[in-house]
Amino acid sequence: MEHSDAAQVAALVGALGAVLVVLGRGRLVPLAGLALLGIATALLARSLVGDDDVELLLTRPAGLALIAAGLAATVLVAVPLARFPEATPVALLAVAPFRIPVGLGDEEAFLLLPLYLVLAGSVLAFAYSILRGAAPPNVPRLLGLPLAAFVAFAAVSYLWTQDERQGGIVLAFFVFPFVAGFGVVARTPIVAWVPRALVVTLVALGALFAGIGIWQAHTRTLFFARDLEVANAYTTFFRVTSLFKDPSLYGRYLVVPIALLLVLLWLRRGRPLEWVAIAAVSGFLFLGLYFSYSQSSFVALFVVTFAIALVGAGKRLRIVLVSCAVAATLAAAGVAAQAVEGQSAKEITSGRSRLVEITLDAFRVNPAVGVGFGGQAEASAEANGRRNSRRSASHTTPLTVLAELGVAGFALYGWLLGAAGWALMLVTRRRRVLGLGLAAIFLVLFVHSLLYAGFFEDPLTWGVLGLAAAALSAVGSSSVPERLAH
Repeated sequence: MEHSDAAQVAALVGALGAVLVVLGRGRLVPLAGLALLGIATALLARSLVGDDDVELLLTRPAGLALIAAGLAATVLVAVPLARFPEATPVALLAVAPFRIPVGLGDEEAFLLLPLYLVLAGSVLAFAYSILRGAAPPNVPRLLGLPLAAFVAFAAVSYLWTQDERQGGIVLAFFVFPFVAGFGVVARTPIVAWVPRALVVTLVALGALFAGIGIWQAHTRTLFFARDLEVANAYTTFFRVTSLFKDPSLYGRYLVVPIALLLVLLWLRRGRPLEWVAIAAVSGFLFLGLYFSYSQSSFVALFVVTFAIALVGAGKRLRIVLVSCAVAATLAAAGVAAQAVEGQSAKEITSGRSRLVEITLDAFRVNPAVGVGFGGQAEASAEANGRRNSRRSASHTTPLTVLAELGVAGFALYGWLLGAAGWALMLVTRRRRVLGLGLAAIFLVLFVHSLLYAGFFEDPLTWGVLGLAAAALSAVGSSSVPERLAH
């Protein structure tokens, strides 16, 4: 990778910026952190793209026009967000899933360009309000401390990563921008209409993706999924991806709105007509999910459905649900044991057990602090004599964190998960539907990341954390102990 030393400096700058954004108090410290994150992201992107592409972008008329258009669009987005800052989470959610294929150096990448545009506009609007004298709330330490610690450690680990390119991609295009987004959303007021708008936006996006997925299943047409086209030719079923590159990512963006609708259906005492409408939309989303044939998505849906049922049920019904779950698990285990008799663990798990083994091989390289952010696949490939590191990715977030950040980073990861769970419980005590809705989404993302990864690379994860922080800030010391809230 070109400009390796500059990329390492950028990672350190981004680590400092993340700490200032998340933990900074007052007006100017978070603003300085956002500036440092922007500088770090630009430097890392510069090292990834290379000199030739940068020269074309800065010297050719088409490149200069593209930059000018991007700046103008950022300002156009910032103007309404500066006037109505409470709309920031809705605006970010509306563009969060959309990925655009872009040539990045020698390879094609699917970047969240619409999200980056709105994110830049929201940061600009936030900076404008700060310079005009606004006093935003502080991020609660309950979430701020573990999040800042984890991101800072992950960024610093770039200094010893075994794959500088992949580590730079994750930091520049996911972690650093999403930390900036978290910092803005966490300081945004949550007015009465925002939760409803978020639900409507998420369900509308899911319906759009499901409709396209159903159409693809009917017409046998795919977008952005050349590898899947080949795989479909050798199967009796046809997997679809809607507007995504991967069917599992498509499935995730359907399970999330289904989980939200289940929360509303189970916990709200609405009219029968509302229940019918929610059930109909949920059925449509499930039909779209069916054609993804994503095992990770169906597992996440089962877990979140069971969790919502437990929360909303009475004591007797909970006993029945747990008993049925135990019985079903034992029966499934018995059937599975007979079905897989004589097969290897690799065959049973469709190669997942082998990925676990080689990920643990990468962990053994440096158990204390890991092989560096983004370095798991490369380290696993080297440890097992593989040439193609892409096929060595663990597809399991906890294992990836363990291999890349070692025991130290895994402890920070566990701290962050625990803090997020506690924060969501505190939000639920004050605003039950909002808190349980955020908790359901977070549970979907976590369970899905156990089988597909992509936990910290998904903007929804950071959005849930940002909204939880904003809700805790709004609650204040009346419902949350001072040492946790501030």
